[in-house]
Amino acid sequence: MAVSTPGRAHTYLSGLLFVMGALHFLAPKPFDGIVPPALPGKARTYTYASGVAELGVATALAVPRTRRFGGWLAAALFVAVFPANIQMAVDVMGNPKSPKAFKLGVLARLPLQIPMIIAALRVAKR
Repeated sequence: MAVSTPGRAHTYLSGLLFVMGALHFLAPKPFDGIVPPALPGKARTYTYASGVAELGVATALAVPRTRRFGGWLAAALFVAVFPANIQMAVDVMGNPKSPKAFKLGVLARLPLQIPMIIAALRVAKR
């Protein structure tokens, strides 16, 4: 998997986080929909806050001086957003209108957090 390539993990993670962070502002509605309803306040607040966090972590990973710290931040961010990924899976699996391929993709996404966390930790430990 390309993300685990030792010399490039920071580049892949930074690019991924930058794109996803920007999408939180360009198309926030899908992100609002996966904010766990148990959280207090408005979903849009969490969408924007996580977008800011993703852009900040992307920047930390991209800058050599802050890259190691960015790795720690990325690992923490991937753990922090995991409840939203679970919420998405619960919602999609419970929707009889969701296509099977989409359901499979959403389920497959959950364990993919593990290699992303591992890649972030490798960046942090370099």
